[in-house]
Amino acid sequence: MALYVVATPIGNLEDITLRALRLLSEVKLIAAEDTRHTRKLLSAHNIKTPLTSYFEHNRLSKLDYILEVLMEGDVALVSDAGMPGISDPGYELIKAAHENGIKVVPVPGASAVITAVAVSGLDSGSFSYLGFLPRQKSERRKALSEVEILGASIVILEAPHRLQGCLLDIKEVLGDRQISVCRELTKIYEEIFRGSISQSISHFSQPRGEFVLVVEGNRQIPAKPELTGDIISELGLLKKQGKSAKEAVALVSQKNGLSKKEIYRAWLKIDKAL
Repeated sequence: MALYVVATPIGNLEDITLRALRLLSEVKLIAAEDTRHTRKLLSAHNIKTPLTSYFEHNRLSKLDYILEVLMEGDVALVSDAGMPGISDPGYELIKAAHENGIKVVPVPGASAVITAVAVSGLDSGSFSYLGFLPRQKSERRKALSEVEILGASIVILEAPHRLQGCLLDIKEVLGDRQISVCRELTKIYEEIFRGSISQSISHFSQPRGEFVLVVEGNRQIPAKPELTGDIISELGLLKKQGKSAKEAVALVSQKNGLSKKEIYRAWLKIDKAL
């Protein structure tokens, strides 16, 4: 018996793999985030497998039932779009399957995050995925401040009614960086905007649809502190004042941002010179 974690289209119903279609027609049950949404996909491909809902508000009450079905046959887990378990309650079912010794099988496919990064025109070598930011402004800004120094691109999901507030906070906390705002990916009204954050705020004055934001990483990497002659003189002065190696190294490290190891090596050289 296995739990198949099946990726479904993020918009265009044709973006589903042959393997996914086969498995969705063969499993005993499909656990879906929204059965109405998934039924449209199944109807488009003439799949008649039974459905059960598994979403944020019933995830605990439905968990035992789905695990019972898994003891008798295979189950497919799907979300409304993309790969289940990413920014949705599916991860709890996946975790429970692992804990109960049930085989978990990935069936990869469409991903809004990977798609947005690929077409962003920003650094795709590495990125940090934040998912949906907190609703509260203070908490949202706190989350953004934690990634302010990252050199990697930052990926954020956002709803239309919160987009303007999110963009304003990104600009305030991270600065007016380059951004790619992807709207309604693979759907009829797909739009990929590329420009500065301030330009995106003006462009999306009346936002509609689902958004994936790819924000440029920090390009203002601070220069690495160097062990200058002034710092060595400061160490010598501290030594003459009777400071211990531990005290002097800690003081100079905190003040100048240099590693304690590097400062201690300089201290030992001063010792030999005296």
